[in-house]
Amino acid sequence: MEATPIRRYLDNAATSWPKPEPVLAAWNHAARIVGAAAGRAAYRSAVEADAIRQRARMAAARLIGGVDPARVALPGGCTLALNLAIHGLVRPGDHVIATAADHNAVLRPLHALARRGIAEITIVPCDGLGRVDPAAVAAAWRPATRLVACTHASNVTGAVQDVAAIAAIAHDRGGLLLVDAAQTLGQMPLDVASLGADLVAAPAHKWLHGTAGVGLLWARAGIEPEPMVQGGTGTRSESLDMPEAFIDRMETGTPDVPALAALVAADAWLRDRGLAATGASCRGLAAECAARLGALAGVRVLGAEGAPIVSFTVEGYDPGEVAVLLEQAAGVEVRSGFHCAACVHEHLGTAAGGTVRASFGPGNDRADIDAIVRVVETIRG
Repeated sequence: MEATPIRRYLDNAATSWPKPEPVLAAWNHAARIVGAAAGRAAYRSAVEADAIRQRARMAAARLIGGVDPARVALPGGCTLALNLAIHGLVRPGDHVIATAADHNAVLRPLHALARRGIAEITIVPCDGLGRVDPAAVAAAWRPATRLVACTHASNVTGAVQDVAAIAAIAHDRGGLLLVDAAQTLGQMPLDVASLGADLVAAPAHKWLHGTAGVGLLWARAGIEPEPMVQGGTGTRSESLDMPEAFIDRMETGTPDVPALAALVAADAWLRDRGLAATGASCRGLAAECAARLGALAGVRVLGAEGAPIVSFTVEGYDPGEVAVLLEQAAGVEVRSGFHCAACVHEHLGTAAGGTVRASFGPGNDRADIDAIVRVVETIRG
């Protein structure tokens, strides 16, 4: 019998794998046994589905600092959550500030608004490690500025932004701050009060180790984005108007109950392991990998302390070629290219082809680092 090829998965910044067994078990139970829609009926399985959704909301509220669960919506993913916030808040004539370190889930909705003439957008630069200077946000401020959107950590370099300083600038001038926490929630403690954020969006399928199909959108009390999507919510069904409650306005349509059940299980799994310790272990592996790659001739590492992400380039090779060689030679699965981040590579000096990105999760160990370094050494000859 042919041996199963070694699989070294190092693309956790895109989606975490392998999923913890309790997460898969919870997803499977909700899909196979519960089966009903949440918030739509009073029969037993529908009540259980709604209880799963409520537990998921409580878990999400706890994960971002113990906020009011009534202010935590659970839309179908982080991209949808960011779009709900951006399209729901930005009005004609507004000016919005974003950063070059942002993901396209922020930049493309803003670009679409600018192309339609609804709002003006300023994208402030980052440095060669993906870090944004809060002073650049202050310098970009205009009288019409309503919103600042920024990533908590770059999905290309892992660099963590000084969100609290950016929040202070926005609030001093009467603006709002939307934080994309896709690369931080689940691998480092996150407290929206300490960050000073007004809105936070994040997915369940990355560092939280849940599944695709659900994200979260928290908004401070008093911030009420206009619903981007209208439809059924299971509440006020006799009216053609959307309900007024924040979570109803942001959760139009049938929720993904298995994904919500997976989020509940993922939260419990992280609490059992220790979220801070789990994240620190992953970041430790990334730091060791970055140091060892950085010592090789012809290898450039682009990274800073933050999310467990190591982006690098190999002189003389396209990042896509390096990624293929890593998998063929050692079963290492990494991402290559531009990583859905349209603006950051201009500042990193990688606009020609992007980078190779390895991102470490709880399923990785030092053997994975050895494999990466060994292949890159061979490439360099």
